[in-house]
Amino acid sequence: MDPLTHTATGLFLSRAGLNRWTPSAAPILMLAANAPDIDIVTASGGSLNYLHFHRHLTHSLVAMPVMAILPVLLVWGVFRQPVRWIGAFLAALVAVASHLLLDLTNVYGIRLFLPFSDEWLRLDLTGVVDLWIWAVLLLGVAGPWLARLVSAEISSGKARPAHYGRGFAWFALLFVFIYNVGRAVLHQRVVTALESRTYQREVPDRVAAIPGFNPFHWRGLVETQEFYEVSDLDLAGSFDPTRGTVFYKAAPDPSLEIARQTPTFHQFLTFVQFPLWKVTPVAQPEDAKRVELFDMRFGTPNQPGFMTSALLNGQGAIVETSFQFGAARPR
Repeated sequence: MDPLTHTATGLFLSRAGLNRWTPSAAPILMLAANAPDIDIVTASGGSLNYLHFHRHLTHSLVAMPVMAILPVLLVWGVFRQPVRWIGAFLAALVAVASHLLLDLTNVYGIRLFLPFSDEWLRLDLTGVVDLWIWAVLLLGVAGPWLARLVSAEISSGKARPAHYGRGFAWFALLFVFIYNVGRAVLHQRVVTALESRTYQREVPDRVAAIPGFNPFHWRGLVETQEFYEVSDLDLAGSFDPTRGTVFYKAAPDPSLEIARQTPTFHQFLTFVQFPLWKVTPVAQPEDAKRVELFDMRFGTPNQPGFMTSALLNGQGAIVETSFQFGAARPR
């Protein structure tokens, strides 16, 4: 998820009761809820380097204790705030766990079992940014302040009570949980609908349901041996599998293996989950070809998101490679 969601989650965990575990709980938990994203420093090595290391070891189970102790040390050592060490560490561990759980709900996924397994795990329930979650988190932040303003407690000069904002915090946290459970139910309905049909008389090898802004609108992704089909599904309406857009897989070509051996493609292939290869003749240089690889979760050849490209000359030598890092443009 995005930093705003993680930060608000850390704040609400503190207000929900973890602030009783240690002094300075709020800053510790807000930092801990963002700690795994410390991997953003790898962006200094370029977008492809960031793709490789983002949601890498810092998002794994084995790194959780390290990610939890860092915010505690930061608040204690840098900001000179008192902490109760065991309580602070355990509270921070909960906040780090919340980060991993929220990221697990995304299409992007996490590699939870590094360094023992580099398998990507994902639930495909929400986007990295979910405006419905944002709205409730904003209510959870603003609600206590508005309540105090209306009751004129701010002007009274009284100290903020220990239970400040607890009700709104519990409401926001429970909403995120129930919202994702509801998304999971709808996701399964979409997957079942996709798997229960044939596409150009072919049975799907696998399918994916990609979430959109509207919980009832999903992007269906179907893979067969010969092609991918992308379609929009409205759970409030009917599903017509004949209205999807078909993207055929590239025929066997020596240029595919040549491109696969380049560092750019090799690194991208560790991330891509639904690969679509495309080979296109190019006029210049003579007899040249362009090889492209798309991750169909994030776009299509018509509207690419995560993709890499290589230009091969007539002798099959790599002239250049490139990588595009980002999400698909809105349709």
